[in-house]
Amino acid sequence: MNQVMATTGNTCAALGAALAKPAVVAAYPITPQTSVVEYLAKMVADGKLCSRMIEVESEHSSMSVVQGAAMAGGRTFTATSAQGLALMFEPYLRMSTLRLPMVMAIAGREMTSPETIWGGQQDSISVRDAGWMQVYVENNQEILDMIIQGYKIAETQNVLLPINVCYDGFYLSHLVERVEIPSQASVDAFLPPYKQTHVILDPQKPMAVDPLTPGDILWKYRQNHLQAMQNALEVIDQVDREFAAAFGRQYGGVIEEYRSEDAEIVLVAMGSMVGTAKEAVDIKRSEGIKVGLVKVRFMRPFPTQKVRQALQGKKAFAVVDRNVCFGWNTGALYQEVLAAVGNRGYKMSSMPVIGGLGGADITLRHFLDCIDSLEAAKDQEREYDTLWLTK
Repeated sequence: MNQVMATTGNTCAALGAALAKPAVVAAYPITPQTSVVEYLAKMVADGKLCSRMIEVESEHSSMSVVQGAAMAGGRTFTATSAQGLALMFEPYLRMSTLRLPMVMAIAGREMTSPETIWGGQQDSISVRDAGWMQVYVENNQEILDMIIQGYKIAETQNVLLPINVCYDGFYLSHLVERVEIPSQASVDAFLPPYKQTHVILDPQKPMAVDPLTPGDILWKYRQNHLQAMQNALEVIDQVDREFAAAFGRQYGGVIEEYRSEDAEIVLVAMGSMVGTAKEAVDIKRSEGIKVGLVKVRFMRPFPTQKVRQALQGKKAFAVVDRNVCFGWNTGALYQEVLAAVGNRGYKMSSMPVIGGLGGADITLRHFLDCIDSLEAAKDQEREYDTLWLTK
């Protein structure tokens, strides 16, 4: 029987990981991720989780430990935030380029400086080109479900890449929502045991892992890595359908469209702000404004074709980012969306929007104002300056 409980996003991350039965868990505490590790450690101590919980002295060590365990053929899990992610970057990049599938939760936080510990997406956005898959989730239920789905996606033979399940710190990590916890038997039926074949550390079968590699060979590794990312786009959609059949919940795959089929203007967003954006869409629809929403779930691999299709024929779109793209006067998601549609010859207005930095709220009023601005801009066919959401 499934269990229903009211709990935090960090608890959901830990429960999702436990249901996937990792052989090794190694993590270091950092706000706002800390209770993920605490909950897993308690499950191990109480005999409810048969995993090796390894205490380490830093995030660099935690990623190094799970990397070795993954090379030995084990299913692994870790979690981090912000400066912890920065500290583990060296083995983090190596995890993907060695093609070692695993799941790591990121409870999103702003990056220092100025000193801050509050929620944001700058940490995970800053490593989006490190070769990992990245999914950004809307609520606590999606955290749990995507931890489980993440293993199935990552371990698929034509993918074999690690995945980050990214969720907004404090807005999800510490706030309580109703969540349905699937039974262990149902997860076991959905997610088979991991059987690694492409790289295994085994003294009985010596293998050279990561030898010095010249450029005339290295390009092939990168080409295969990029192809695996593209393979993942189809796998993500397929796993989403399989999950829906098994558990009755479906998220749309790489993107979710909300009331966008007949829309003239569209909001594009990702993460916990999407729930508020949907409410704003409903309000403006009741006023006769043809507005829709595109929820981008995967930043990597970026769902270029699906985004193009969702925006084709629209008059204007605004991308609301909870991050900044240094070097551009916009957020990162805006640049990704612009790249996807920019050479298609679409005639539409585009509007970059930035808000919610350092844990600031993106309110219903903010989204309603964005929709009003889009409605006024829909016949202009131009790119607007960045709109900053402030009090």
